[in-house]
Amino acid sequence: MQRREFIAVLGGAAAWSLAARAQQSKPTRTVGVLLNFLPGDLEGQVRIRAFAAALRKLGWIEGENLQTEIRFAGDDTDRYQKYAKELVEAAPNVILAGASPSVVALQKFTHDVPVVFAAVIDPVGAGFVRSLARPNGNMTGFTVFEYSISGKWLELLKELAPAVKRVAVVRDTSITAGIGQFAVIQALASSSSETELTAIDPRDPSLEKVLGEFAEEPGGGVIVTASASSNMHRGQILSLALRHRLPTVCPFRFYLADGGLAAYGPDIVAIYARAAEYVDRILKGAKPAELPVQAPTQYKLVVNLRIAKALGLSLSNSLLARADEVIE
Repeated sequence: MQRREFIAVLGGAAAWSLAARAQQSKPTRTVGVLLNFLPGDLEGQVRIRAFAAALRKLGWIEGENLQTEIRFAGDDTDRYQKYAKELVEAAPNVILAGASPSVVALQKFTHDVPVVFAAVIDPVGAGFVRSLARPNGNMTGFTVFEYSISGKWLELLKELAPAVKRVAVVRDTSITAGIGQFAVIQALASSSSETELTAIDPRDPSLEKVLGEFAEEPGGGVIVTASASSNMHRGQILSLALRHRLPTVCPFRFYLADGGLAAYGPDIVAIYARAAEYVDRILKGAKPAELPVQAPTQYKLVVNLRIAKALGLSLSNSLLARADEVIE
């Protein structure tokens, strides 16, 4: 990441290169960060600012007793490998991993450098930790939800748009979490002969055609499951869905800024702030194996009333009253 980009992300804080560590007059700790966004993505910047602000509250000041190196890999496997290697070779005291692809890449280069992940769905199933209570390795962190939440997305979609009988599920089969989320939705849909599922890859170069063909028949809706690839392609997915008048349910609130109808999931920004607490403890001597993996403390339902009106949907008063936030 370029120095000027880093300064922008941290809100003007001075940036220091890893090479300058030996020149510092004060004891300094180094934190690496590997994110599943591109530098220009506002959501990635919001998460980094929350992480940096939480560290400052804990006494870690950029340029004084802390140096941070950030890499944005987006949805590019080669970039993940390159940046993971760079960060590990720089010998940081701890690395913050934004999501599963970051953790997978880091696993290939280190089993010693402490890693705190901030947004992983199934760290045990993915092989990142031995158990949630006893990670037993160099990794620990925070999950975003259990697979059962995926079933609630289908229930929510049918509550938002009762006419939906066909659901396009956007999922990434290259990660364990993508398969797991789809399996839960599939199991729930199979209990009702009225729901037909179509699986869609967010990386599909013919995504516009695929969604267009799906929308040709009535009663369609879209569920976007959580993944780095969905994050990267959310703008295209949601704009296409809106164009074809397909109601959408998403895993996180920030998707709604790109045209999503509703979201049910945790506050990711708050999770990044909590991750700073684990980073702080590791910088002060704790081992990842001593820190249990934690789950979100709260899930929020957010409804985009503007998109509902654009789709011609009349949402029930009970649904709106249940929502934690209604965007108008």
